[in-house]
Amino acid sequence: MRLIRTLLIATTGALAAVGLASAAGEYRKPEPHRFSFDGPFSSFDRAAVQRGFYVYTQVCAACHSMEHLSFRHLGQRGGPFYDPNFPNPNDNPVVRAIAAEFIVEDGPDDFGEMFERAGRPSDRFPSPYANEQQGRAANNGAYPPDLSIITRARHYGAPYIRSLMMGYGEEPPADLTVGVGLYYNPYFPGGLIAMPPQFEDGLLEYADGTEATVEQMANDVTEFFAWASDPHMEQRKSMGLMVLLYLIILCGLLFFTYRQVWSKVKH
Repeated sequence: MRLIRTLLIATTGALAAVGLASAAGEYRKPEPHRFSFDGPFSSFDRAAVQRGFYVYTQVCAACHSMEHLSFRHLGQRGGPFYDPNFPNPNDNPVVRAIAAEFIVEDGPDDFGEMFERAGRPSDRFPSPYANEQQGRAANNGAYPPDLSIITRARHYGAPYIRSLMMGYGEEPPADLTVGVGLYYNPYFPGGLIAMPPQFEDGLLEYADGTEATVEQMANDVTEFFAWASDPHMEQRKSMGLMVLLYLIILCGLLFFTYRQVWSKVKH
């Protein structure tokens, strides 16, 4: 029910954004980009998803939640930290270490009180705010959207997220007034967004030595959001391929059976 509610809210927000765009002018279509997960037989770039997760934790997690994602998803098959030596992601030491870095609320205890503890793989990613009102108060009235299904909830999906993160810096049109607490981004519906620019060259230092340019961080975090929105994509594509091969073999067998049965029948 929570997922359905979130999808409805996201869809309503997207429709409202489209209405705003119509009222305030058209917005720019995202720049085309070829992602690793595009195509029927593709898979996620594991290194890119890992870097994208790092970008999320260091930049995005301060304001945005991932309420439909659990820490254990990071270690499941197809996840960025999957280890075949630990088929149960709850036993994955990397996942356990990542979860322990977060503080989650639990309870009630024997005295009826809520308490805080280190995260566990079974926990969901905690929200940075206690409630929506607190989130709006901290962001000039704008509530940061949940990012666990963001690439599915936004028109144009992953290319939109990538272009949005790279779309700051241009001068707004002369007929567009940028109010206090707003920023011009031509890829956002209406052109005005409450989120300030998040990336700059050299903002982070990747453990694998990859240069953290604005474009690289935008690519990586989009890869992570795409995986979070569809963590079972690779298994689904693998199953689809097996079904396709099965149908091809079945059709071949049926064809040869037909030839054998009807070969001696006069037509």
